[in-house]
Amino acid sequence: MLKKIPPLIGMSVVSLALVNPLVGVAHDGEMFPAVSDGDYYDNGMPNLNKVELGKFLFFEKELSGNRNTSCGTCHHVLTDTGDGLSLPVGEGARGLGVTRDTGSGADAIHERVPRNAPPIFNLGAREFVTLFHDGRVQVDANQPSGFRTPAGDDLPMNLDNILAAQAMFPVTSATEMAGQLGENSIADATAIGNLAGPGGVWEQLGDRLRAIPEYVDLFVAAFDDVNDAGDITYVHAANAIAAFEAFAWRADNSAFDRYLRGDKKAMSRAAYKGLKLFYGKAGCSQCHSGVFQTDHQFHAIAMPQIGQGKGHGVDGDEDFGREAVSGNAQDRLRFRTPTLRNVALTGPWGHAGAFNSLKAVVLHHLDPQNSLENYDVSQAVLPSRPDLDAIDFVVHNDSAKRAAIASASELPVHTHLREKEIGYLMDFLHALTDRSSIDLRTDMPKYLPSGLPLAE
Repeated sequence: MLKKIPPLIGMSVVSLALVNPLVGVAHDGEMFPAVSDGDYYDNGMPNLNKVELGKFLFFEKELSGNRNTSCGTCHHVLTDTGDGLSLPVGEGARGLGVTRDTGSGADAIHERVPRNAPPIFNLGAREFVTLFHDGRVQVDANQPSGFRTPAGDDLPMNLDNILAAQAMFPVTSATEMAGQLGENSIADATAIGNLAGPGGVWEQLGDRLRAIPEYVDLFVAAFDDVNDAGDITYVHAANAIAAFEAFAWRADNSAFDRYLRGDKKAMSRAAYKGLKLFYGKAGCSQCHSGVFQTDHQFHAIAMPQIGQGKGHGVDGDEDFGREAVSGNAQDRLRFRTPTLRNVALTGPWGHAGAFNSLKAVVLHHLDPQNSLENYDVSQAVLPSRPDLDAIDFVVHNDSAKRAAIASASELPVHTHLREKEIGYLMDFLHALTDRSSIDLRTDMPKYLPSGLPLAE
């Protein structure tokens, strides 16, 4: 059954300030944010037929080249829309979350997915106009499709929103869903970059869905422009997946949200003290600003690098982050500021999942260079295989490359907080958890129309 999320209380910042003096009031030079105003796609209430279809498709292995992975493989409801690993192991692996292995024999994974699987909470809010750690999918009205993506002008039209644009790409990744050259026709199309052309990845996936009678019925019910199987495209599938993600994983009723709406007892005294530190002395809100604690910008914060990363540098083993997308050398080692809603649920943390405890990543922000230099590699959560293990820390173990990561950091060299203050800050971060997100089991279907297994 789909969760129904009640509309938010409609309170302006001005009226809210009357019941909560924090809203719109400066504290140590920082402003506390207003409560989320409910600016979501479809006003937070999309077509439920589309949502139900998207729920199936999110877990549908028919959308992968070898029919063995889905979006849900690395963004599962039992692992809080992530996978619990530092770096995912996608196509060819077996198991769920921290139990996932690297596969065996000819089906074994060829490499780890290069970056941590980001959680999906609140991405149906319109303010999220940039997705992926490097921002390679962005809203851009100057593009024919309305989005700037790696597909360029080949990205189809009629995508509902940026979540739908994002859903076009995991199916085109050899390590995530497509498979390797020679394994299947979708992998072969991926290998030559044929995404949108005849016989391309998206056309083949549409063909697969058109061949499943139950999906045809679901698409007809969900979309006004689908009257029979021949009308179904992968764009429809991406729009349905986006509708499901936006509806199911809205998470804006945390203790902090309720406090901002006027419930002065919603947060503990310790969490309130942490709130003041977050927006004051600790300096967290310099980047983690706004309604969802993100400025949606890109910053270098001396995060340890695991593996080679995506868009790595000219010497083949560094992840240069935003620079690989923008082409601007000033963006080297910068990654998108993540939202902190439900942050206590979504470890490991960092673009490469380097930290396996929330406190550890907080301490890193307070003393980044020292944290990087003394990083304990045992924190990484990585299914072991000798050849993969050998390259996991090739960048981190190179003192020159580690120094380059440290020198690029934009964070203060050291922010001193007492142990008690760190505890208060942790209490506040836990107050950002929406309790409805703790148990997401009902967001998973009981079967798949393709007949493929749900189990990972």
